[in-house]
Amino acid sequence: MNMPMNTPTINNLEELKRILEAALLATDAPLSLREMKRMFEQELSEDMLRRALDELRQDWASKAAELVQVAEGWRFQTRPEMQPYLARMRNEKPPRYSRAVLETLAIIAYRQPVTRGDVEDIRGVSVNAQIVKTLEERGWIETVGHRDVPGRPALLATTPRFLSDLGLRSLQELPPLEELGNLLAPDTAATPEELEEVREELAAEDVVEREPEAAETESAPVQEASENAFTAEAQGTPMTDSESEAAAADGAVNDAQSLAAAAPTDS
Repeated sequence: MNMPMNTPTINNLEELKRILEAALLATDAPLSLREMKRMFEQELSEDMLRRALDELRQDWASKAAELVQVAEGWRFQTRPEMQPYLARMRNEKPPRYSRAVLETLAIIAYRQPVTRGDVEDIRGVSVNAQIVKTLEERGWIETVGHRDVPGRPALLATTPRFLSDLGLRSLQELPPLEELGNLLAPDTAATPEELEEVREELAAEDVVEREPEAAETESAPVQEASENAFTAEAQGTPMTDSESEAAAADGAVNDAQSLAAAAPTDS
């Protein structure tokens, strides 16, 4: 078994910056401060690492790649203005996700933690198990617990990977729902109007939670106003996603490109 090599003592900040730069350029995933500290035998404080990273970020300020901090740690990535040129080099097409998948992801992101039943209540249609599986396999959502009710349904939430793919550090940086389209490919993303309609549905759900009696008397007009290309009306037994999209064919939007495809490319 190969033993880790002894590492020399770091004597100055410039030397530390060179080592961190090499590590960040050599990896294809973000590095956390904890992972960086493991590279050294001597004890390095997080303040020292942050200082070195901040200076390294300034050193790259005028270059085509940049050092950024995301939810999973630090990484180098190409600047957004370079994307049109780099996209012409890639022959493979980015993965595409259906409207149902992106609706489900948006609801989980903005209302987490939620159960599959919560998503169905908001969308007004049943959620195919494959949709949840797709998002889990992409590494964007995970089970974070179970609701203490009969059946103990799984509680779903987004992952640090989801935030990192969008170039975000925390959930607090998620934009308002109506601006989510800015993080999607603009030519195939859901329109701001459609995202606004989902925001209204989420707001309507909040009203139901706070004022159940008032919400009950207004449920009919709220439900009627929710009929659009981004959501389907629940009529008794929830429709499946395929039935919903067939019924809303006139207003359906095209498949949206991967959220990750819109995020800057890792260097």
